[in-house]
Amino acid sequence: MAADLSALQAYQAAARAAQQVTPGGDTAAAGSANVDFGGLVTEAVANTQDTLAGAEAMTQASLTGQADLIDVATAVSAAEITLETVVAVRDEVVKAYQEILRMPI
Repeated sequence: MAADLSALQAYQAAARAAQQVTPGGDTAAAGSANVDFGGLVTEAVANTQDTLAGAEAMTQASLTGQADLIDVATAVSAAEITLETVVAVRDEVVKAYQEILRMPI
C-alpha cells in the first residue's frame, strides 16, 4: 500500500510539473518556478533515499519490538520497488546516452 502511495505521489508531482510548463517552454504565469530535468532527478533521488532510510528505520524498530512485522514488510517492499524504479530509469538513461554516442555527426 505504501508503494502504491509513493508511486501515486510521484505521478502527481510529475503531473503538476508538466502543468506548470507550456508547450513553448515558458512557465505558466501563475507564480510557478522553472522546472528542470536536473531538479526532477534530484527530487527523485531524495525521495528514494527517504524511502530506503524509512525501511531501515522500520527494520531497526522491529528488532527492538516497536514495530509490527507487517509494517516492516510494507516498508521494505516500498523501498524495493523504489530502488527497482531507480535502476530501471538509470538503465534507460544509459541506453539513451549510448544511442546518442552512436549517432553520426
